[in-house]
Amino acid sequence: MKHLGFALLLLIALALPCRAQSGEEVRIRTTLQQFIDGTTYNYPDTIAQAFYPNTRMFLHNDADTVWTVSAEEYASWYSRRPPGTRNARYSRIMAIDIVGTAAYARIEVDVPSFGNRYEDLLLLKKFDHGWKIVGKVTSASPIPTSPEHWAPKPSQTVIMEGLAHPWSMVFLSEAEALLAEKDGTLLRVNLADSTRTPIMGLPTDVARAVTIDTSAHPKGTFPGPLHGQTMAFNAGWFQVLLHPNYPAEPFVYLSYAAENEERASTTKLIRGRLEGNQLTQVETLFVAEPYTHGLFHYGGGMAFGPDGKLYLATGERNLFEYNNPPLPVAQDPTDPRGKIIRLNPDGSIPTDNPDFGPGAVPGLYALGIRAAQGLTQHPETGEIWFSEHGTLQGDELNCMQEGANYGWPYRTTGSYRTADYAPVVPEGINFTNPVYSWAQTVAPTGITFYTGRAFPQWRGNLIVPGLSRGSLWRVVLEGKEVVATEELFIHQRHRLRKAVVSPRGILYLLTDEDNGKIIRVDNEANR
Repeated sequence: MKHLGFALLLLIALALPCRAQSGEEVRIRTTLQQFIDGTTYNYPDTIAQAFYPNTRMFLHNDADTVWTVSAEEYASWYSRRPPGTRNARYSRIMAIDIVGTAAYARIEVDVPSFGNRYEDLLLLKKFDHGWKIVGKVTSASPIPTSPEHWAPKPSQTVIMEGLAHPWSMVFLSEAEALLAEKDGTLLRVNLADSTRTPIMGLPTDVARAVTIDTSAHPKGTFPGPLHGQTMAFNAGWFQVLLHPNYPAEPFVYLSYAAENEERASTTKLIRGRLEGNQLTQVETLFVAEPYTHGLFHYGGGMAFGPDGKLYLATGERNLFEYNNPPLPVAQDPTDPRGKIIRLNPDGSIPTDNPDFGPGAVPGLYALGIRAAQGLTQHPETGEIWFSEHGTLQGDELNCMQEGANYGWPYRTTGSYRTADYAPVVPEGINFTNPVYSWAQTVAPTGITFYTGRAFPQWRGNLIVPGLSRGSLWRVVLEGKEVVATEELFIHQRHRLRKAVVSPRGILYLLTDEDNGKIIRVDNEANR
């Protein structure tokens, strides 16, 4: 009996730690498991679901340095690897303490590859829709003193190829995007499984690129190595853009080279409603008439500003400066070419546009533009920045100003294709100088501001892709001043047409090639 009594006591003692969990504890564990599964297997949406929106978490290193991030930023870090791929980390719930509608949890995390074991301390709160994490502090050590101390190691991963010279891309979600192919069509692409679906209902008046033999032109019009070669000039589909209130207002905007019955062409802007994979109720918002012959310098870059207005760049359409009349096209306020146009989302003209005098083009906002293909909004100031192609050098970065004259062709930081071109500059014109210009040819295209977390040092920097020699530049700004530039991937070049950042902050590049590619830029230092 003595042995039997001892056995019973032992069984009772062993059973005590395995107490029945309350219903609230079960629900808390479900939330904690979402957090664990998301961080273990790279599911950013699962991580975000475990947190109350905009929850702050504190990662501190010493008494002098405190680094905080939002739950959304934290979740985005786990977008850099394919979902379902296990991270080298092992987590287990060590303790849960519930006090009414609040709770505290302690999770132990083991990262063998770094020889690091630490604990996450989580504060939870009960809401009508369940328990959510409302605070997080970690004991992880060491942590970099600041994000600036992380050494970036950018790398390229081809996500999709076989595209027909992709020109622009806009995200519908983290995985899905609309992609405009200059020499193809408008596609719905899935970056997770590489599927692509053509969007139906597009206009049929799109002009296509042609190739010309430069040897047929007088020497000097194509200086240096360009003379005597064949060159392909732009046409086709350009920028694709979503309405600022998409999907509540499911409008898609497209700029492209349109041609008429005489095969003359110009820059055109349309919009339509996206219904599944069909564009419906397509309407024309702007046409940069007149239609002319020559497939080059359409511009086509566009962006929505913080004012909800649509800004469109039109090219001046002259490859050779001698084709300009005495009042150059880009300087003539009655000609829509070589301009920045500002429209309401429905194509109507804003009443607060600047006044350029009688006969000015409706919607005219700024002039003196040669060929601008990249427009983007600053994530903090809301300013519209744009890139502009020069001729022989003279590539520029500009900041949009109401009523500005950016100078072309009266002013340029480069030189002219027509060597003896000397326009007569009227007196009394106030020119707006570029914020920055390159000493070499970059041919800048679709720019974007970097807002991701993979490269903390790059946040707020302007990313500038280029067609010339596969340029990709990181431009550091202080206000409206360029204080530093860095050329990236100098040994891994592609002819680049567009840089774009996904909703979760991943940087992608589009290559302007026959075998066009979507390239994801990763930070090897984070792996």
